[in-house]
Amino acid sequence: MPVDELAKVFGSTATPTLGTKMGILIHEASAERMVGTMPVEGNTQPYGLLHGGASCVLAETLGSVGAAIHAGPDAITVGIELNATHHRSATAGLVTGVATPLHLGRTLATYEIVLTDEAGKRICTARLSCMIRRG
Repeated sequence: MPVDELAKVFGSTATPTLGTKMGILIHEASAERMVGTMPVEGNTQPYGLLHGGASCVLAETLGSVGAAIHAGPDAITVGIELNATHHRSATAGLVTGVATPLHLGRTLATYEIVLTDEAGKRICTARLSCMIRRG
């Protein structure tokens, strides 16, 4: 997906979204595979660990944008369920998320999102379902 089209979905720098405020960068964007990164720094809880909510923001961002690409320009997508299992902590560097579809339907898209640290260790597994509204 071209960067200008992705900006329409993800948000522009003129009106930053939560994802842009958290430093999320999208590196690959398609309905079949979304890849993005987020820094741990600035997204931690008081103990210096990556905040679980930050992991959820990265997961929902990737899954939602993938669902929006799948739905096309004549539809909107709305996240209706997100669950996440936090396997281990991250204290520095970048977290990478990879979202792949479990289901791409006419009215529902569901993604599995795997977050890993810089060593490639899984830190979180999430599942996001988005409702697709047309017209």
